[in-house]
Amino acid sequence: MTIVVQLITSFIAAAAFAVIFNAPKESLIKCGFVGMLGWIVYFILSTEGIDIVPATVAAAFLIAVVSQVYAKMYKAPVIIYIVAGIIPLVPGGMAYDSMRYFVTNDYNMAVSLAAKAFMVSGSIAMGIVLSEVINQLLRQSRLKRIG
Repeated sequence: MTIVVQLITSFIAAAAFAVIFNAPKESLIKCGFVGMLGWIVYFILSTEGIDIVPATVAAAFLIAVVSQVYAKMYKAPVIIYIVAGIIPLVPGGMAYDSMRYFVTNDYNMAVSLAAKAFMVSGSIAMGIVLSEVINQLLRQSRLKRIG
């Protein structure tokens, strides 16, 4: 039951942010699906005991790969799918808790949470960049074989 709730809420979150970012109406379901797919990978990996940083890299990588496929299939900018897709992974709650601990003068906990939020944010970027680098390498190797 928990996984169904995770699927539904992550889909709604990604699709709702796609609406906020003025994504085209025909891409809203796809944006929700991309976010749902990334979140469920993150959720399963972190539930299985993998640290949240590598789980976030894997989820962001998958989001970027699916976004690139959708962008090619539907002739749309890849950024539409990536931005909506990464929304469920963004560590907003962790950053909020970090600030809350700073305000209450619990600096050890605040710095710990801030560092973790920073690492998760960086791992989102790493996953997206890794996917783009692999995509470019594959594209170049295809061009060399043809030419």
